Amino acid sequence: MLALNCKFTCHYRCRALIQLDCSWDGGSVGDYTGVVEHTIETDTNVDEQIELGKQELSTAEIQQKVKEYNAQINSNLFMNMNKDGSYTGFIKVQFKLARPVSVSSNKKASQDTGSRRATGVKRRTSFYLPKDASKHLHISSRTSSREVIEALLKKFTVVDNPGKFALFERSERHDQVYIRKLSDDEHPLRLRLCAGPNEKVLSYLLKENETGEVNWHAFSMPELKNFLRILQREEEEHVKQIVQRYALARSKMQDALSGSTPG
Repeated sequence: MLALNCKFTCHYRCRALIQLDCSWDGGSVGDYTGVVEHTIETDTNVDEQIELGKQELSTAEIQQKVKEYNAQINSNLFMNMNKDGSYTGFIKVQFKLARPVSVSSNKKASQDTGSRRATGVKRRTSFYLPKDASKHLHISSRTSSREVIEALLKKFTVVDNPGKFALFERSERHDQVYIRKLSDDEHPLRLRLCAGPNEKVLSYLLKENETGEVNWHAFSMPELKNFLRILQREEEEHVKQIVQRYALARSKMQDALSGSTPG
């Protein structure tokens, strides 16, 4: 929450949507925004309807937009028209995953593989994808966001349920970052074409599909055990940092006591 000098209180993510004429300590509210923008999260989770890609375009309009799009890019990731009126091109998706993913383990010996097939046991390995990892996909204007998610998981051999993930669009407007979750039937390449190649105007993120409380029953036993091990390591690291902080403070107090004289 953010409280201004005029006693008006609002959520800090809603600050950009509010216009007030009050002032604080001789400065305007607009000045205050500049002070706090470096100390608060600027992402604004607003599920507002974006008009990009919503309008129906004729074949001639699509051809013109494809021509304009290709003229703006500095790479060979062009869009191409098809005879049936559809078009193909590339989108870049950045991974913003907070939890580990599971992949099939394919580095075992052939004998071990044969025994697993006989018993019906499939080995899985869970790990964190590198932060800000990204992938280019060549898709069609008819490819849905759900199909994009499935293709990304396939390329990284991720065996998790695609329903655990969601595709988001990210845009920057008026020094604010807006993130919107795409529905399963939206077409990312259409949005890309209408927005142009500028990543600030539109970029794509793959994130966990947050639907409220985590449904732990949807995870396998190895995944749950791996989560517990990760939580234990994080807890141990957090405790270690706290102990070190208090030890440093105690040492400074003792040094101050030893250097002071009674009276």
